[in-house]
Amino acid sequence: MTALVIAEHDNATLHKATLSAITAALAADPIVHVLVAGEHCRGVAEQAARVCGVQRVLLADAPQLAAGLPETLAAQILSVAPEYQCIVAAATASGKSVLPRVAASLNVAQISEITAVLGADTFQRPFYAGNAIATVRSTDPTRVFTVRVSAFASAPWMSERPIAGAVEAGADADASADADAAAEIVTIAPVPAVTSARFVSRELTASTRPDLADAGIVVSGGRGLGSGEHYRAMLEPLADKLGAALGASRAAVDAGYVPNDFQVGQTGKVVAPRLYVAIGISGAIQHLAGMKDSGVIVAINKDPEAPIFQVADYGLVSDLFEAVPEMVTQLCE
Repeated sequence: MTALVIAEHDNATLHKATLSAITAALAADPIVHVLVAGEHCRGVAEQAARVCGVQRVLLADAPQLAAGLPETLAAQILSVAPEYQCIVAAATASGKSVLPRVAASLNVAQISEITAVLGADTFQRPFYAGNAIATVRSTDPTRVFTVRVSAFASAPWMSERPIAGAVEAGADADASADADAAAEIVTIAPVPAVTSARFVSRELTASTRPDLADAGIVVSGGRGLGSGEHYRAMLEPLADKLGAALGASRAAVDAGYVPNDFQVGQTGKVVAPRLYVAIGISGAIQHLAGMKDSGVIVAINKDPEAPIFQVADYGLVSDLFEAVPEMVTQLCE
């Protein structure tokens, strides 16, 4: 039994979500390979080769793979799929775009956003916005599933640290250490470009704050903030003091306070930080599905009946425009 994990990367750095996918794959199959598809991405393959548990890295390097278009990436996966009994990706925007195409082409059912592996063919996944957990057993010859990143620990690096340029920015590691233990890198033939889709442009949000999906502390705001100006004025000083990532409810995103990559919830990002601070968020079921597994939840809302208080470890019934500046002042002392 061999599993293939689809690496997520930017042609330079292996994304942390892939490490969680590797952990899940190892729980399902004893042998794990990683597919790195991109352009000038051998450095990513070398990083993947130094993740504990990975036995082989498949490298497909070609210009048509540079943008990670789901149509072309799915074709690349299908070119090697017959050799694997399990195909795995993180449940990110990329994984959710690529793996359904793979599953449909293989005529198998995809199991989405698993949160636990109970056996080689048995998994758990949430549904009804996380209010129920289904145990799913697959009888398909090839199991295709995406992994909820917050539910699985990151697979460790050899020597407990990544090589230079890997996921943890600024890590100082000796690339020669454990050289004999690194997985082999095998170059495979890239597939031709899929002409039904073409890459036009990509806009990325630059931020010096931690990435929302990986942050240990998240400060989120909702419609109660009233405007994008109030969102920034209230939440940014608090996030700066806590070293936190910024998030938002769907209502705040729909109102245009922040871009949609800030959204936490069932249709946004699912997070499980050590500390989650919900400010001006009522606690709709869609939002709770994306953050209720956080270690400690703090809620600030002027409505004592707000559903957010049902999942909060600490709740403050107060006007956020008074409470948040006071919190920042207390943190400064």
